[in-house]
Amino acid sequence: MYVAVKGGEAAILATHDLVAEARRGNEAVPELSVAQIREQMGLACSRVMNEGSLYDPDLAALALKQAQGDAIEAAFLMRAYRTTLPRFGSSEPVDTARMAIRRRVSATYKDLPGGQVLGPTYDYTHRLFDFALMDTPEVMVGLDPTISGQEGAAIANAAGDARIKPGHDVKPLDATMPRVPDILGAEGLMEEESPPQGDPRPFDLTREPVSFPADRDVRLQAMARGDEGFMLGLGYSVQRGYGNTHPFVGEVRVGEVSVEFVPEELGFAVDLGEITLTECQMVNQFAGSKDVPPQFTRGYGLSFGHSERKAMSMSLVDRALKAREFGEAVTYPAQQDEFVLYHSDNVEAAGFVEHLKLPHYVDFQGELELIRRIRKEREQRLAREQNEELPEAAE
Repeated sequence: MYVAVKGGEAAILATHDLVAEARRGNEAVPELSVAQIREQMGLACSRVMNEGSLYDPDLAALALKQAQGDAIEAAFLMRAYRTTLPRFGSSEPVDTARMAIRRRVSATYKDLPGGQVLGPTYDYTHRLFDFALMDTPEVMVGLDPTISGQEGAAIANAAGDARIKPGHDVKPLDATMPRVPDILGAEGLMEEESPPQGDPRPFDLTREPVSFPADRDVRLQAMARGDEGFMLGLGYSVQRGYGNTHPFVGEVRVGEVSVEFVPEELGFAVDLGEITLTECQMVNQFAGSKDVPPQFTRGYGLSFGHSERKAMSMSLVDRALKAREFGEAVTYPAQQDEFVLYHSDNVEAAGFVEHLKLPHYVDFQGELELIRRIRKEREQRLAREQNEELPEAAE
């Protein structure tokens, strides 16, 4: 931030008050609490957690409230806060095969081993307004005189830190729900995936400079925190033919997984708790090559919270970015890692676009004087040419 004129700092400080006033809106309308946003706008919180690179539903809800619902600004707040947190280690890889399933669908098998679990989704709803939602009475502690003190305490507790999960929607950890690519892999029809030689520590996009061509762990990190709309657009471009793929949704699963950490002083894994993840594995065709028989290939997407669109888009682009590995031509944006990684970061992109609002008086005056000089020289040149033509016309 810089101040271009005297008194500018006072004006900037005054805008903070205006922002707070605009954020609050009409004070006759009850104010949204962070708990309400967390519990009732969970999909928005999931997006902010993904693009902010930090799993914390409470902070995501706070960021959305502070940013007036602006998802990119909220993600910026999350990333800024994330930089202040100490790092004391890395968790063990989460095992999504042991996910407590809340939703699981596949477009490749009708009779999927373990069954399809439709779960909470808008896929089967009509896109019509439910005006009944506008008539839902607001239940707020302290505003409804019919709520007793004891009942109010119970409501406040439920809306606070208590995380009530719909247990009837959750399938317990179950080995009879194998992932679709694993089913195909058992027949030798799916490309094999194994860690790089020596199983090195994954690249950390937030602490190390990126070089190109980027390895897959770098690409997946960048896409996981990339802008959902940008990733959706790239995924759509792949579907429309701007990429050598023909995708099928192998499986989308949503549920809770345990996060474990191995403290040095203990030497064994300690369960830190559960997080909600969405995983998508896209199945794509591959005609084969001289050394590889025809088989299916995969695209992978993993995201925080319930965010199917993001995970699916990510998996489409992941497969497109593997073009070089399969000897395919790299022609389109979704196949170019530098294009995808550099332009998917909405916080960086927003900063570069929005900095144009800052004062550029000196730069513009330079451009203005240049245009004026060029126009003057052009007028002088045209006048000379016209004068040279007049004597010839008189003869």
